[in-house]
Amino acid sequence: MATKLAALVVLVAFLAGPAACEGVTICFNGWLRLPLLNTLLCRGSGIPRKPAPPPSGLGLVYGYYNYNSSTSRSYCPGAEGIVRGAVEKAVAANRGIGAGLIRLFFHDCFVRGCDASVLLTTTNSKNSDTEREGPPNKNSLRGFEVIEEAKAAIEAVCPNTVSCADIVAFAARDASYILSDRRINIAMPGGRYDGRESFATETDQLPGPFSNTAQLQESFTAKGLNSEAMIALSGAHTIGSARCMFFSSRFPEMDPAFAAKLKGQCNGNDNTNVDQDYMTPDVLDKQYYQNVIDNKVLFTSDAVLSSTETIKEVKENANMPEAWERKFERAMENMGKIEVKTIGNQQGAEIRKVCSRVNN
Repeated sequence: MATKLAALVVLVAFLAGPAACEGVTICFNGWLRLPLLNTLLCRGSGIPRKPAPPPSGLGLVYGYYNYNSSTSRSYCPGAEGIVRGAVEKAVAANRGIGAGLIRLFFHDCFVRGCDASVLLTTTNSKNSDTEREGPPNKNSLRGFEVIEEAKAAIEAVCPNTVSCADIVAFAARDASYILSDRRINIAMPGGRYDGRESFATETDQLPGPFSNTAQLQESFTAKGLNSEAMIALSGAHTIGSARCMFFSSRFPEMDPAFAAKLKGQCNGNDNTNVDQDYMTPDVLDKQYYQNVIDNKVLFTSDAVLSSTETIKEVKENANMPEAWERKFERAMENMGKIEVKTIGNQQGAEIRKVCSRVNN
């Protein structure tokens, strides 16, 4: 009964949005605000996650699909080019898809590692309540069709060779390159295998828009990423859009003119989307950090970067864009090494034929 009550309150709070945020606590790791009725309603409340060592990416290889050998099962030299073509086509039509592909990579790697579990609609255990249905992802993630298009094209020339997990990683790399006007070029190795399970409940590992500094740092260190990586990856909030429900409760805390503009855009509708960066919303650049300094950011998780622990690096990123670009490249590469499944070190992994479902 208690479990059902907790689930009901989570659902009600999620659907209600900021209107239900008076006198509340932060739950679902910074994604939902719940009435403080019972601390048990906050999943994992009071249970800190242990820091992990830096991800090693053991088994990953740069140019993995270019290796030509009579014994190699990974030879598909056109694979990365096919992914790049699919991303270029999608971003040319809608630059927001590029932001979605970067976010898709992040949301994949932070749950079960970079194994394309975020793409699954059904799993090996016949579960349909997958990561796509979790509060951070439902009706929010974008770019699935780009991954599927690239996968289908690759399967036509190299069947059973290229994993969906690698396609997600390559797509995020290519989207970053395009949206940064070719200033960000991430070294992204390949060799990941695809997982066979996915659960909505595990998406509470993702840092959310209501996260404070401690929660952000805990989320990243639990994946082996340090504070520099956390701040660098937060810079991805300079692209894409966000629903008003995730920041409208912050209007009194924002720069007054900025808040007034946002209020007009939201117009009382929690599901309205607005640009995350009001200055250069379609360019992956350092503007985000200036916005943090100017108190012109949307989320609590953005605003807290002006705290004493992080403001020095925020200012460095704002003033030295090339330095931030290199940090972003390193952080994306390292994120792509989180808990990877590679041949020989994981059981139950595969190369899916279709990215949304496991092989028969």
